[in-house]
Amino acid sequence: MDLGFYGVFIAVGVLALQFFFSTRENPYWGVIIPIAYSGVLTWMLVTNQIDSFLKYVLILLLGILFLYAEWKSGRKHLHDKREKELAKMQVRDLR
Repeated sequence: MDLGFYGVFIAVGVLALQFFFSTRENPYWGVIIPIAYSGVLTWMLVTNQIDSFLKYVLILLLGILFLYAEWKSGRKHLHDKREKELAKMQVRDLR
């Protein structure tokens, strides 16, 4: 299965969605995309769209690694945003 040019846009869209989910209040929203990704890859392996188990494992690990990095980035963004808001509130309280 070769997505070619559109595969890049799909990957960017999935990573953007992962970042969005990871910036929500509940951190468990960020687990939706990795579970779906694992399910789709497993389905592709079972239906012989991925021909090698080694290829499956490598693609799965690489994808999960990217999704985890995006989740971590989103959680850091949320933490920094909260810290800035808290600092603004403290400055207003001092006036």
